[in-house]
Amino acid sequence: MFIHKAIAFIKRDFSIQTSYKLAFILHWLGYFFPLIIFYFIAKLFEKAQAMPLEAYGGRYFPYVLIGIVIVNFFGARAGIFSSSIRREQLTGTLESLLVTPTKISTTVVSLGFWNIISSTIVAFIYLVCGWLFFGVDLSNANIISSIVVFGLTIICSVSLGIISASFTMVYKMGDPVSYLFGNVMGILGGVFFPVTMLPKGLRFISHFLPITFSLKALRLSLLKGYSVGQLTTEIIALLLFSIFLLPLSILIFKYSVREAKKSGSLIHY
Repeated sequence: MFIHKAIAFIKRDFSIQTSYKLAFILHWLGYFFPLIIFYFIAKLFEKAQAMPLEAYGGRYFPYVLIGIVIVNFFGARAGIFSSSIRREQLTGTLESLLVTPTKISTTVVSLGFWNIISSTIVAFIYLVCGWLFFGVDLSNANIISSIVVFGLTIICSVSLGIISASFTMVYKMGDPVSYLFGNVMGILGGVFFPVTMLPKGLRFISHFLPITFSLKALRLSLLKGYSVGQLTTEIIALLLFSIFLLPLSILIFKYSVREAKKSGSLIHY
């Protein structure tokens, strides 16, 4: 039943996206500009980049390419559920969705499925483009460990997205979660530079962010061929984040729905 409902949401959201053809095309084209920009930034600093990146092969572009891939599931993607809820509010369909027999958890998770699928496609395209056109060596990639890490990354990002949507449910505008993770993770999570370059205090804080472990594990599995066994610490950390964050996010969202119903603001936008 859950799968059928999830597929229905995916079809609906895909139809909405593709109904605005020019916006859909421009949206997808926009993903590729960061690749080109960071490729030339990497060329500019290629002689000075080896030491901090030695653990990942010594080159900046492969390092930041994977950073861009993962940040699409955190930060930038944390706002997807929030924007989906906001869209339902503005179109007047939110109340209809929430009064159906479908579980609230099924509804909120399904609202983000199309974006998760599109983000996964973008991630794959990024890696293929990096390999084909920008000289990123993925010949040592360990596919199994990469899939495990990527799957746990999606769970963590979905959880943060649902928490983000909870704020939108109650406050309509203003989403501190996506703002926080969209900006802080880029600095503290190791998206654009290794966390080893951070001051000791900030480095300590970075270990409380799931993206830190996702990035390290995915870079080592794709660029250095690390197996699941070699990434035990990172995978256990991501598993713990997933086990804690997903149920918590559902509980917070259910609470936000109850509060919106109590205040009578569920149908307001």
